[in-house]
Amino acid sequence: VGAHVSVAGGVENAVLNAVSIGANAFALFLKSPRQWASAGLNPSNIEKFKARMKEYHYEPRDVLPHGSYLINLGNPDAEKRQKSYKCFVDDLNRCEQLGLEVYNFHPGSSVGATTTGESIGLIAECLNRAHTATTSVVTVLENMAGSGHIIGSDFSHLADIIAAVEDKSRVGVCLDTCHMFAAGYDIRTKEGWEETLTKFDQRVGLSYLRGMHLNDSKTDFASNRDRHENIGMGYIGLAPFRHILTDPRVQGIPLILETPEPETWATEIEVLNELS
Repeated sequence: VGAHVSVAGGVENAVLNAVSIGANAFALFLKSPRQWASAGLNPSNIEKFKARMKEYHYEPRDVLPHGSYLINLGNPDAEKRQKSYKCFVDDLNRCEQLGLEVYNFHPGSSVGATTTGESIGLIAECLNRAHTATTSVVTVLENMAGSGHIIGSDFSHLADIIAAVEDKSRVGVCLDTCHMFAAGYDIRTKEGWEETLTKFDQRVGLSYLRGMHLNDSKTDFASNRDRHENIGMGYIGLAPFRHILTDPRVQGIPLILETPEPETWATEIEVLNELS
């Protein structure tokens, strides 16, 4: 269990920021998530990052880097899609430089200019190209809340992307609790969680689950709105996180907080550890 920590002052600081909140997993941005171009990683920062990972006993599988918010591999505009693709591959190269194994990203959007199916095909095509252009990083699709033309709110979207990916060993899924809840998967009861995970297993496959984002929701069930709340303070509530954290099917993967107030993360991690 961990959180999405800051890399201010150098990527190696992410490790110290994770340690400071008692996290045994963490997420980070590999560059500014709201800029197309960023300076490359400095070799000295890379070395320090790797050294701190060893020093504080983090394994590559404990780290779930998050992609740029600008990336949209499902955009039917070829020029804009290529710009996203270049940014995406740059992120994958940064993962490889840091010795990281997985990379989490938002699948994309049809921007209302094409069908969902067409957009899903474009995402898979970009993934196939990116897998050929890089060596090993597993590209992890995030389920989404379902606003506008965004792909990924329905498990079938994720299944369709994976079906069209040639190298299945290079693709996975990260399930966000707030996004599931907002998209109409009711995880508030143990039965609801069981039903949701069974649906996921039938449509996508549990073998593809590579991480989770643990967030409560500021908006009510099936709102299709992506509004994260602190654990236990929103419409999901605290109790559901107990049946999620004690589920043997989600052991051994990074479980990452993306809740609004970083100063509460250490406390939230303690609470989640107690629940588990």
